[in-house]
Amino acid sequence: MSDTALITGASSGIGSEFAQYHASKGGDLILTARRESNLVELKAKLEAAHNITAHVFALDLGAAGGAEALIKSVTDAGLKVDILINCAGFGGHGQHIERDVAAEMAMIDLNVKALVTLTHSFAAKMVKQGGGKILQVGSVVGFVPGPQQAVYFASKAFVNSYSQAIDQELRSKGVSCTVLAPGYVETEFAKTADLEGTAMMKSRGADAESVAKIGYDAMMEGKLVTFNQRSLGFMLQWLVPLLPRRMVLKMIDKAQSK
Repeated sequence: MSDTALITGASSGIGSEFAQYHASKGGDLILTARRESNLVELKAKLEAAHNITAHVFALDLGAAGGAEALIKSVTDAGLKVDILINCAGFGGHGQHIERDVAAEMAMIDLNVKALVTLTHSFAAKMVKQGGGKILQVGSVVGFVPGPQQAVYFASKAFVNSYSQAIDQELRSKGVSCTVLAPGYVETEFAKTADLEGTAMMKSRGADAESVAKIGYDAMMEGKLVTFNQRSLGFMLQWLVPLLPRRMVLKMIDKAQSK
């Protein structure tokens, strides 16, 4: 299998770190995000440092037809995707009925609809090619309901469920699908999602480089779900499900209060 990786949300944070880690291993790249200048800068940096080839497609995957436009651009360029890393996504703080419903729907469009569209298309191509690997960037929040981030938590719960089902369907066909479920990561995500000042943000988060490496390595090993901290995985998969649901809801609500 060759090793061209398509990475969404590649202009910053974990997405950019995925690109740098893959390039360091000699892999070519297809980089996409909205900020073209960031992508072009990253392309030049990685091509010079690692003697690889990077292709840039700047677009908004959350816009109507955005994911389809990316698929067409990649296909028209004659590029073969061996690895798909769905990293693009955003959140938003506040009580659901007080938030702009258009912003909530835009979150679903990017975090869920675009991810499904890209996975559906490129996974089918991978099967025809004889194999491939998919990494979906989920979150620990996909394992619990999220008052004050109701739609974001729910979108990551979808990613968690959908991706595991896809892995079961495709593994016998040579395609694996891994979910990366990190806790709080030090990126621009918190500021964009208006989470600064919440109790959840008081502790220092993980760095994006280490999280990307954990997720990438887990994908290459064909793991189903991976956490950047084992303690998080144990707590969310074995302890939290045993707690009364109202208690969990109150805990999450308090952690996200300002």
